[in-house]
Amino acid sequence: MGVNDIESSKQELREKVWRRLIDGGGAPADSYGKIPGFYGVEGTAEMLATQDFWQQATTVKANPDWAQLPVRVRALKDGKRVYMAVPRMASLEPFYLLDPEDLGLPPEEAAEKKGAAQVARRLAPESMEPIDVVVCGSVAVNRAGARIGKGAGYSDLEVALLIEAGLVTEQTVIVAPVHSLQVVEEDIPETEHDFSVDYIVTPAEVIPCTNRRRPSGLVWNDLTAEKIAAIPVLAARHQA
Repeated sequence: MGVNDIESSKQELREKVWRRLIDGGGAPADSYGKIPGFYGVEGTAEMLATQDFWQQATTVKANPDWAQLPVRVRALKDGKRVYMAVPRMASLEPFYLLDPEDLGLPPEEAAEKKGAAQVARRLAPESMEPIDVVVCGSVAVNRAGARIGKGAGYSDLEVALLIEAGLVTEQTVIVAPVHSLQVVEEDIPETEHDFSVDYIVTPAEVIPCTNRRRPSGLVWNDLTAEKIAAIPVLAARHQA
């Protein structure tokens, strides 16, 4: 299957899951085209909090999507450092550090995009600590652990950067908090830059996945010149 065929297949699955989620009452109508802020999202934070790997973690990396807000808040309340991607990675220092010991705002506010922009330090990967748990926003995921986001590719790039920096390792646990309607039976085609998740977390259950997949780092051949130019940290590395 060629790259264009893979992307076409992924987009078809996104469309199917967005429709199923919204028509099935799992998320508001404006979730179409986004990482869905599904109903019951708070339950994923509660389910995660019961897991040994979460309780042992000291550092969590999460996407800035609204769907992961309760998980970011729970991490801060549990005393964990949270690295949160700067939206669209629009900085040479593309990660916020939310330190539970020095927030300056209540966790519920600090963990929002607006709050993080006000109080969090921005860091490049070289200044970060190893990450115990990665929380990734997803549109669809299957039980093997293959996932797709909304198509912008930021999650893949963030994880690839952190792998290259030695911060996401074989010991890091990657989780996808989703609504049960986002868990699909279909195969999800994967390319070299895709990563899989170790656990799917819904409000009702935690599903261990069977097919761990990690890239070795950034796959430059999969990046267009426009994408590189639009993301400062990639442009700097490409020119080095």
